[in-house]
Amino acid sequence: MTDAKITDAKDRIAETVKANAVVLFMKGTKTMPQCGFSSRVAGVLNYMGIDYLDVNVLADDALRQGIKDYSDWPTIPQLYVKGEFVGGCDIITEMTLSGELDQLFEQNGVSYDKDAAEKIREANA
Repeated sequence: MTDAKITDAKDRIAETVKANAVVLFMKGTKTMPQCGFSSRVAGVLNYMGIDYLDVNVLADDALRQGIKDYSDWPTIPQLYVKGEFVGGCDIITEMTLSGELDQLFEQNGVSYDKDAAEKIREANA
């Protein structure tokens, strides 16, 4: 893969995370995840009613490597809120269960279903 492709991918990633309040770089799509970790994070966001852009890294090898380089994070999925990298599956799971994800959405003006967030915590207590 050429450096130009990686640079182009990083530029596309930067534009995407700046143009959308919530972005999930994942394997597959929000309606058809292609790995368990992507499925878990998409499931949380879907259940909480988050309006987010899903980016399928399996559709573009340059993007798949580019997102890892962009965030300096080795795994996918990766969640971005208001242009900031939040984390991968384990971090999102922990933040959901602790209520930190709710706080992050509230601080950034991202609407979500508070009852759904509580149900996730109750089910995992």
